[in-house]
Amino acid sequence: MKREILEKNKINNKSRIVSGYCWEWPKDNRSKSEYHDIRIEEYDFGMSWNLDNTSTWAIDEESIHEAGCIHTCQGLEFDYVGVIIGDDLRFENGEVITDHTKRAKSDQSLRGIKKMLKEEPEKAEKVADQIIRNTYRTLMTRGQKGCYVYCTDKLLEGYLKTRLNRVKYYKEVNHGDELVAEEKGNYDS
Repeated sequence: MKREILEKNKINNKSRIVSGYCWEWPKDNRSKSEYHDIRIEEYDFGMSWNLDNTSTWAIDEESIHEAGCIHTCQGLEFDYVGVIIGDDLRFENGEVITDHTKRAKSDQSLRGIKKMLKEEPEKAEKVADQIIRNTYRTLMTRGQKGCYVYCTDKLLEGYLKTRLNRVKYYKEVNHGDELVAEEKGNYDS
């Protein structure tokens, strides 16, 4: 995925890698691109989060070597985007599930969730679920021409591949761009 995004970016500097917030962003390393916050050991992959020494991450040419998050790319569009889906979104028992405990402690979008879990656990689980699903929906729609996806959960990877194959099948059968949404899902935001 990284190699593809680097190649696409050579065209016009409009391709980036983004990720769900499952990896910490330590304050003392926020200006060091050589420090890799995001690590995927099985592929010897490492990448730093976007550095905090710029407000123009999306267009800085060197930022191709840094991963953006929901906070740095929401509202922006790229030609191509590579999305790293972390352990907070998985496929288990025939369903896509979320797990807020796999998010980084430095993730501000889930601020206050621990207190809410004690006071209103059902509401807290629902809020966290919506935030996580919304995060990935937003990240995956940043690419106008294409989206590459890497999943840390191999079952989720397999599930997404079957969904893509189903969409391809429906396009072939219907001779057009008719897409099929998942049966289950309520996206209020």
